[in-house]
Amino acid sequence: MRIDKYLKLTRLVKRRMVAKEIIEDGVIYINNHKVKPSKEVKIGDIVKLTLGQHQLTIKVLALNTVTTKANAEEMYEIIEDKVITPIDEA
Repeated sequence: MRIDKYLKLTRLVKRRMVAKEIIEDGVIYINNHKVKPSKEVKIGDIVKLTLGQHQLTIKVLALNTVTTKANAEEMYEIIEDKVITPIDEA
């Protein structure tokens, strides 16, 4: 499954187009490699992404082609959720 579609199905990102834009901005890594929106994600992959002030590291657990809000979180496991604080400009 493509990473942009995966991010949308897991509801980490609301729209596939938004997922594509953040991937193109270079804030998504799969197994420590910067990726393109068409990159295929597999079960067991480690995905690092930055969303706002959160830097998430997740492990891919499932590749469901259809999902509901209730079971979207079963598709991944959060390994780390790091809050990034902006650097104060003086």
